[in-house]
Amino acid sequence: MRRRILTLALAALIGFGLAQTLEIAVDQSPAGLDPHIVTAFSSFQIIGQVYDGLLEINADLQLEPALATGYSVSPDGLTYTFDLRDGVTFHNGRPFTAADVVYSYERIIDVETGSPQASRFAIVASVEAIDELTVVFTLAEPYAPFLANLPNLTIVAQEVVEEHDNLQQVMVGTGPFMLAEIVPDTYTLLTANPDYYRAGEPGVAALRYNVVPEASTRAAGLRTGAYHLIPDVDPATAQTLGGVTGITMLGVQELSYSLIGVNTTRPPFDDARVRRALNLAIDRDELVEAVYFGSAAPGGPLSPGLTDWALPVAEYSCYAPDAAAARALLAEAGYPDGIDFEILTLGTLRVVVDAAQVVQAQLADAGFRATVNVEELGTFVQRWRNSDFDAFASLNGGNIDPDGYLDRTFRSGGSTNVFLYSNPAVDTLLTAGQRAVDVSTRQGIYADLQRALACDGPIAHLAYATLFTAHRDEVSGFVQTPTRSLRYLRNVTLN
Repeated sequence: MRRRILTLALAALIGFGLAQTLEIAVDQSPAGLDPHIVTAFSSFQIIGQVYDGLLEINADLQLEPALATGYSVSPDGLTYTFDLRDGVTFHNGRPFTAADVVYSYERIIDVETGSPQASRFAIVASVEAIDELTVVFTLAEPYAPFLANLPNLTIVAQEVVEEHDNLQQVMVGTGPFMLAEIVPDTYTLLTANPDYYRAGEPGVAALRYNVVPEASTRAAGLRTGAYHLIPDVDPATAQTLGGVTGITMLGVQELSYSLIGVNTTRPPFDDARVRRALNLAIDRDELVEAVYFGSAAPGGPLSPGLTDWALPVAEYSCYAPDAAAARALLAEAGYPDGIDFEILTLGTLRVVVDAAQVVQAQLADAGFRATVNVEELGTFVQRWRNSDFDAFASLNGGNIDPDGYLDRTFRSGGSTNVFLYSNPAVDTLLTAGQRAVDVSTRQGIYADLQRALACDGPIAHLAYATLFTAHRDEVSGFVQTPTRSLRYLRNVTLN
């Protein structure tokens, strides 16, 4: 019966003028679907098609209207008034109103939700629905990154949350596509929203996210036409697909980074000297060649894609590989015979496993004896949330404002500070960066933060890759973004 209903739904969309399904090949299933809870890229690839925020980020890293059509700011910088789109409905048919914005904000900041987005909105004093299409945010203090954080305020329907307790297996948003079916470890099917508020979008009847763990199988399917598009192509596959007739390869400097993160409450990484030694033991240039085939840039706390903010890595003394200096620091910290520790990682991201193994080999010369423990995604996420690790290798997402990289990650008690890192001087700088209005003043503050965190912080930043996407030439309208967002899937047509 379920499949018959889906067939009828697709038939209706064909009558609506859309006749094709865009076949997408991805490496893993979503790790939950709740936009206020999940952290995995595999989840956000789908969530971004179903839900909207008030604002969204385009391919040029500029903010654009989404559910808000415009806004005004009070002279003191504390009150933001947003005008909302009229005529928008959720996928269940209920009209979207300002009350949904208030509810979504309150759900994110509720400690019982456990949202990793909560820190982004901690400075908000109140949110009020003035009428059905006007919502006012009042800040406790001036907060420069406020608008840049609004794309993370995903708007959900209260009645759906209350019916299902959470949104991990159900999706009802206002976006261009609607959840139709999930077959675990096989595919997720989204169908076009015929009532989407942007005229002429989406351009296809459905999106099918096919779970294909092996990169070579994804590449073969793209060649034969079984798949139309592969987001986030690994560097090795990008080399094999580049120049293939009928396939277009896109590449952009991404905002996300690979990393080794450590638990600063567990010996030996509770000692900043050990964290500095870890950085000294890593050869980032070698890692870029070995893991990314040269298609990446060694990076610090901010992406080189943020050209107005990121410091050159030459500023960081610990980025010059020096095994002897690393061994000396370990001895000074009380570990003259070196240390043994585990690097937790997840097997679904090949580039992360490769990076962990390269780092493992590099660390050995400096006295770090690391074992790499490859876990499945669910276990990795649970251990990550619970700070149950010595160290882990992973990818962290980026942001168009430096505060989006640094505050929730490095502030004491930050919502993604799984490292349990606490540094009062860093907290003071983070607050100063948020309160400053002048751009040059903020640039100076974030330069100081980068210098403070690069060598002694809880993260050994590794590299910012070139993000590759491959699609067949019959795909038109797709634009790649540095944020890993697939927002432009709504513009895709198949010729």
